[in-house]
Amino acid sequence: MQYLFNRPQIAGHEANMASGRKLTFDKHQALEAAMYVFWKKGYGGASLAELTHSMGINKPSLYAAFGNKEALFVQATDYYAEVIGAKHNAFLTQKDTPLSMRLKLFLTSIIKGQCDKNNPKGCYISLCAAETESEDIPQAAQQKILEVSELTYKALVTLFKEDVEAQHYKLDTQAQHHACFLMATIHGTAAMARAGKSQKALMPVVDHAIEGLGLAL
Repeated sequence: MQYLFNRPQIAGHEANMASGRKLTFDKHQALEAAMYVFWKKGYGGASLAELTHSMGINKPSLYAAFGNKEALFVQATDYYAEVIGAKHNAFLTQKDTPLSMRLKLFLTSIIKGQCDKNNPKGCYISLCAAETESEDIPQAAQQKILEVSELTYKALVTLFKEDVEAQHYKLDTQAQHHACFLMATIHGTAAMARAGKSQKALMPVVDHAIEGLGLAL
């Protein structure tokens, strides 16, 4: 089954490792394709056959370029954090923008991504983090998903502790609690998006969350 979600098929040819030819496919595109399979299926549900089919390569090419499935997952998770997660988090530090608006843009960006018809529904991190108690996901993969799941939490804690406006509203005094509240909100909307809720249905959550912090919109 294909999981490229309306993205173009990877250009190039599979590497013939037996003949010693160099890799001729785009590693970044292949990694992105793998990320979308893990996002849709989770670590345990993503088979090597589905991964290689979506990536447009064969198993020897996958092993040569990325290592085994566990190593591929680690790299795909880093890719998600650097390309998608960082895009959302960038709104938190947007210059010359009130704190309430930065948080609204941040949460709106996340919910839009969770409901995007071109992506798997929900959140890559939420889905894969739920597998960490399972014996189906190996240690390195567990550690990576837990590490990446903390990035947004830490960004929010830093915001509430160090932002001048956050300090004005005394959000710095309970920065960890406020960050945890927003992370619970994000994971909640991810679950609802995966269950079929639309972006329109979930958007009121944004204003309620910001008002819950005591900020005026």
